[in-house]
Amino acid sequence: MTEITHHSQVWTYRTPKARLLLWGGWLALVALFVWCWQVMTRDTIWFFVADAPRQAADIGSRMLPPRWSYMSELWLPLWDTINIATLGTIGGVIMAVPVAFMAARNTTPSARILRPIALFIIVASRSINSLIWALLLVAIIGPGLLAGIVAIALRSIGFVGKLLYEAIEETDARQIEAIEATGAGGAQVLSYGIVPQIMPAFWGISVFRWDINIRESTILGLVGAGGIGLKLQASLNVLAWSQVSVILLLILATVVLSEWVSARMRHAII
Repeated sequence: MTEITHHSQVWTYRTPKARLLLWGGWLALVALFVWCWQVMTRDTIWFFVADAPRQAADIGSRMLPPRWSYMSELWLPLWDTINIATLGTIGGVIMAVPVAFMAARNTTPSARILRPIALFIIVASRSINSLIWALLLVAIIGPGLLAGIVAIALRSIGFVGKLLYEAIEETDARQIEAIEATGAGGAQVLSYGIVPQIMPAFWGISVFRWDINIRESTILGLVGAGGIGLKLQASLNVLAWSQVSVILLLILATVVLSEWVSARMRHAII
């Protein structure tokens, strides 16, 4: 008969070495957090921090009641803001479509040259905030709506291009092969095999980006790129807090309305 030996070793979720490494990692993370906190608060004046609640309450009291009579001066800047977002989105989508097709592995004409260039354009666009684009463009082409429109368009290229090229890569290859089996050329495969599959995603991405651009375009006026942000900057400069409250409420209402419109449009499309 064979004897069954019983081992006294108890199973543990982690070995002693793994537990030691885990605790070491947590200690290193805490040390990193403490060091970062010291760097960030090195020049902090804590008296101002302690006084911040009183200052916030004071500014809040000055913002109430809102100066509703100022609303009549905000409709035109608000319309400019909506135009900046809409035209910038259209321009960004138009430029993003060829970039997306060049970035997608299954549609790029050159995987070694054009695809890296397209991916670089997408990364560069997404890396720079629209406010920074507006700041640069105001210095290049001057203040006004054009700088805001171009800034929104340049920022939108990366967002639309990335999501669209991922949608292109996820297309059903069987449908494309069926089109190719009929003897269709490259343009016909693109028109009948790929484009119909990505159109719902294309419209959904475009509407979603327009909704984002509505929010981003409201602050471009802070750097001179037009829109309701110019009125906000002017009111802040003269400490007209009752006007600031009206502008903020109008921006909030506009963003909520654009979110509702965007959701309804995406639901209808997708």
